Amino acid sequence: MPRPCALCATARAVLKRPKTGQQICKDCFYAVFETEIHNTIIDNALFKRGQKVAIAASGGKDSTVLAHVMTTLNDRYDYGLDLFLLSVDEGITGYRDDSLETVKRNEQQYGIPLKIVSYQELYGWSMDAIVKEVGMKNNCTFCGVFRRQALDRGAVLLNVDHIVTGHNADDIAETVLMNILRGDFSRLQRCTSISTATDETIPRSKPFKYTYEKEIVMYAYFKKLDYFSTECIYSPNAYRGYARAFLKDLESIRPSAIIDIIHSGEHFETPQPKLGEKKEGGGEAVIRSCERCGYMASNKLCKACVLLEGLNRGLPRLGIGVEGKIRRQHEGKSEDIGRTIQHFSELAVTRTLTPNLVTSTTAS
Repeated sequence: MPRPCALCATARAVLKRPKTGQQICKDCFYAVFETEIHNTIIDNALFKRGQKVAIAASGGKDSTVLAHVMTTLNDRYDYGLDLFLLSVDEGITGYRDDSLETVKRNEQQYGIPLKIVSYQELYGWSMDAIVKEVGMKNNCTFCGVFRRQALDRGAVLLNVDHIVTGHNADDIAETVLMNILRGDFSRLQRCTSISTATDETIPRSKPFKYTYEKEIVMYAYFKKLDYFSTECIYSPNAYRGYARAFLKDLESIRPSAIIDIIHSGEHFETPQPKLGEKKEGGGEAVIRSCERCGYMASNKLCKACVLLEGLNRGLPRLGIGVEGKIRRQHEGKSEDIGRTIQHFSELAVTRTLTPNLVTSTTAS
């Protein structure tokens, strides 16, 4: 005998919420899913009326549902936000080129302007070329570092006030586990924070911080949303994959494990210095601006500049291993660092001189 919905008690239950175990109908699922995200936004005061907000869009389930929900909530609750889609083309043939077609359809479906920035135009390298140079072992390091800065650069070109990403509860719990297993406790504050920003970067937030991945998939399925579902061809052996498998095993035994891990990460927080703040005892600044490109960095050069220099000089491990040791091993080799990343201070000029920045037809 069909069970009635645990919330409305009238319609037939068609699904069991992974997060709570409640058996509910589709309409009630839509309502609680959207309301919980709305409450997360309001409780954490993520936005201010009139802000321009860029939605990081990859074409996958998370970013597609995020675009749909942000559009829905912005209209329903009158947030007063000006929304944009911002995509990064890493240059992965047979993967990113296909997913970007989905993003372009989302642009039409939701009526949100789209801007695409690419690794090739920003760094002079595509991920296909990087993988040929470095192999499959450390390629995710290059992609993660380059992607983060690419989003910030795209946001500056769009002149937005805020970036939202589709990182969900599972993603954050996986990152907590990875940082704990690596002994990298200093990163726990940043990875569990719902919103991150420095004086030099555009604020980012994660409206899906407490939203389970399974529920995002169910929402996309029942809403029949248009999204790209293939995994990246270069990440089969990524460290995150092992943390994900472990987390799924925990979730099967204890569904609340995902939220529990996030709360544990929050309580492991350690004080983080602000841009230009001195270490205790008066040491060098922990966070500063990169001397080469102006992006935030913990050393004289940001990670992206070091990685790019290594690629250009034929020293791909320059940003992976101990930098000083690798530089000493290659003393006497050409010091030509090749192409450098455009300085952040020049982006405003680029934005002024380049019309129609938010049309996919003009993006590289």
